Order: sequence, then C-alpha cells, then structure tokens
Amino acid sequence: MQARLSQEYLNFQCDRIERVLASHRVPVRVHGGTVSPRWIRFHLTPALGARVATVRNLSEELALALGAQDVRVSREGEALAVEVPRPDAEPVRLLPLLKSLGGIPPLTACLGLSEDGRPLLIRLPSPDVAHVLVAGATGSGKTDLMRAMLVSLALSNRQSKLQLALIDPKGRGFGPLAALPHTLDDVATEPIAARRLLERLVAEMERRDREGVSSPRIIVAVDELHDLLTTGGKEVEIALVRIAQRGREAGLHLVAGVQKPSAAAIGGMLKANFPVRLVGKVSSAEDARTAAGISGTGAERLLGRGDFIAVASGQVIRFQAAWLPARDWDAVMLRF
Repeated sequence: MQARLSQEYLNFQCDRIERVLASHRVPVRVHGGTVSPRWIRFHLTPALGARVATVRNLSEELALALGAQDVRVSREGEALAVEVPRPDAEPVRLLPLLKSLGGIPPLTACLGLSEDGRPLLIRLPSPDVAHVLVAGATGSGKTDLMRAMLVSLALSNRQSKLQLALIDPKGRGFGPLAALPHTLDDVATEPIAARRLLERLVAEMERRDREGVSSPRIIVAVDELHDLLTTGGKEVEIALVRIAQRGREAGLHLVAGVQKPSAAAIGGMLKANFPVRLVGKVSSAEDARTAAGISGTGAERLLGRGDFIAVASGQVIRFQAAWLPARDWDAVMLRF
C-alpha cells in the first residue's frame, strides 16, 4: 500500500465519514473496510432506525468531504458500505493475474479482482451460468472485459476442448482475437457473415443434441449485440434465441456485450436467458436496473474503465475487470 493509503490516511477518512453523517443526524460507526485496486470500501454500522436512503442521499456530501469525484453507497445485510475511488488506482493486467493463480480450472474465465482482492472466476458450464451478458456504456470497459475473458479461456484450454466463434459488427473489439488458434473462422463483421456463422452453429447444436455430445465447448462471443440484431434481421435473432435456450446442454455458451440491454433492444426472450450479468458504468439508475435485472445495484455510480459488478443468483459482487494491454498480445501468442 502506497504512502497516501497508509493506515493514518484510512483512519482519517473513517473519521470524516462519521462526522459528515453525524452532522446530518445519521450516527454511524465505521468498523474497517477493504482496499481494492480501484477503490476503498468503508464498512458502516448505522444507529438503530437510521434509513439507508438517507445515507445514499448524502453521497455528494461524503464525496466532497473525502476529496473524491463520487462515492457509492451500498447495503450489505444490516450494514452499509461507502466506496471511494483510490487516488492511486491501477488497472488489473490479465497475464500477471493468471500467473499469480498458477492455473485455473477448465472452461473457466478470469474476470478480474473482486472487492476483497481475490480473483473472480466464472465456470461457463455451471448450471447457474451457461450464458453471460456484459453490459455497460461507452468507456465502461465492456469490450476489454470480454477480450480478457476469451483470452483467459484460450490460455487455459486446448483447442480440442474449446473453440471460439466471434461476431463483431463494428469490427474493432475482437480483431486481435482472430489470431488465436481456437477461433472457428474469421471474425464475422458483416450481417451476412454473422448469419451464416450462427446458422452453422445452430446446425452443430442440433447434431450434438442428436448424438448426445457436448465437446468441444464453443464460446459464441458477440460484441455490440444490439447492432447485430438491428442489422442482421429476424434470422439472426431466432438463431441467437435458440442458442441461448438450448445451447448449454450441447456445449455452446453465449457471451454477449451490449450498451443498454432493454427488452426492446435485444428482445425479451433473448434477455431472459442470461443468468449472469456483468455490468459496468451506465448512465442512470433505470439503466442499472435494466442491465442488472434487479434494482439497487448502484451500477450508475461505478467508476468506468473496468469497474464492474457481477450479478448472479440474486448476489452482487463488485470487481475490477482484468485488462489485456496491447503490449501483452505478443506474450499471449507465444503461448501457442
């Protein structure tokens, strides 16, 4: 921990939080916290009868007192947490993180570091996972997170066990991944190419269903899902819905990125088939509820640039997404 995050600094911030809330007749006690690569989380115990909404409404006053651009107030059972951006925030690079793990289980993607500093992993074949929706406005780090997930899967699984089908309507997000040996074909950037690839995947899914097989696993990764549905037409939507509904048992997993996953934008049937949501910064509380599928996550107050929450089975975990800078791509390709 750097000097400005010394114990003295943290204690000083704790005192400020208590004083600000006490001045508004909301007595609390700060009883420790956690430090992540991007933020500091202070744990609060409010006095009996204190209202959570009152503390949330004082977020601007807290930010001013703590010298932060913004703070996020969240609830943890009977306790509260105030999350403050670190003054010396650093990104979480994927390759050093994977090296520190010494290996991850098969078919498991590395998402980054959770709020308690532990690596956050997600195993796609798990019954409560299957498909993943990654949501976030421009600048949230949505595409970077998807790239890190796919690279972590490729580095940890042989081509005979895992394959990637990549669809990128804007042609910018998945370009570097085309060199991975796991890719089934070129990155589909045009609507016709995307439709043909999806038709091929549906046919493969039907074959596997008939034969009762599910290997190798195929990750169908779609960046800018809304753009694909807008330009690809009904055939593309039908194919995606079929993969979302029936793909898991046949070994197909959909990982899709979208800026605003409303039912109108991506279709109610498709949206209902994403048990796991990874949500970055969005523009409003309504967008946060739409993206996460539940209210009160505070995604509209995330910091952007890789600051995410994972929502699964009603649980919400904040994490800093792993990032693969351009200088690390050569090191990735040397692994194959």
